[in-house]
Amino acid sequence: MLWLSEAVDDVRIFLETGGTTMNVIFMAALVMWVVTLERYWFLWFELPKHLQKARQTVTDAVARRDPWLRAYRDRAVSEVRLTAQDRIWMVRTMVAVCPLLGLLGTVLGMLEVFDVMSISGNSNPRAMAAGVSQATITTLAGMATALSGLFFVERLQRRTQSLVRRFADQMSEVSESGHGEEERNGQA
Repeated sequence: MLWLSEAVDDVRIFLETGGTTMNVIFMAALVMWVVTLERYWFLWFELPKHLQKARQTVTDAVARRDPWLRAYRDRAVSEVRLTAQDRIWMVRTMVAVCPLLGLLGTVLGMLEVFDVMSISGNSNPRAMAAGVSQATITTLAGMATALSGLFFVERLQRRTQSLVRRFADQMSEVSESGHGEEERNGQA
């Protein structure tokens, strides 16, 4: 348990060294990862239920030989697309915001360096080190957070698009088979 206590202290020191901007980057990263994990959970465990329900709606319309079959199909595909892509924009936003927050921390750190230089001149490198450290750490944190999120959000987006495309193709096949039967029955 000692290692855990040391790790927590190291994270606390890291956050303090980066200044208040690090707390904002930390919160943005937390939001990004919570939403990313929620979306992956949704795609693996909840979306199949939505797909089954939408598939059943279209299948029922085919069985009833509903004249609005295409509208049911288009609506089912649209609902699946909206449901699957919900909240991905939040992850993309956090990926875009994190480097900007890192840049903000860089600017604030450099302002601190200039404040020290204006008070004590440039003969005291130790006094300037805190501002340089803040500038470097926030830049690193913002970029690292964005890069780690970018990989997962792109995979999430590709997976979502693939599932929606596959569902749309399946629904087209189902509705075309229903219209095919209708035409054969009408000709007989």
